[in-house]
Amino acid sequence: MGKILVIDDEEQIVLVLAMALSKYGFNVEIATNGVEGIKKFDEECFDLVITDICMPGLSGNDVVKYVRNSEKYFTPVIGITGTPWLLENDYFDAVFTKPFSLEGLVEAVSSLTAATLSSMSVS
Repeated sequence: MGKILVIDDEEQIVLVLAMALSKYGFNVEIATNGVEGIKKFDEECFDLVITDICMPGLSGNDVVKYVRNSEKYFTPVIGITGTPWLLENDYFDAVFTKPFSLEGLVEAVSSLTAATLSSMSVS
């Protein structure tokens, strides 16, 4: 399927998302904060990034802005948040408010990665 980077400071959420996405055939890398997430994003190629919005240090808003200003700006980014009022949603491809449906998230991931992979094969 695709390679997904999941960034969240809540270990339980990272593990649940990694397990759910792996079950659907995605290769998942995890990061427990924005700094670690950006480092992994720079070092590897991902088909999609999922990031929490409210994290200590670099927030999900900072992460998505970094992605959009990088050479890999086309990488889809999904924001997940329990604090929607902190969301700067212009840069995200999709946003889910906690609690959210894992099925809905997996559908969005599948759709966004399929669109990215097909546009890359056309180029």
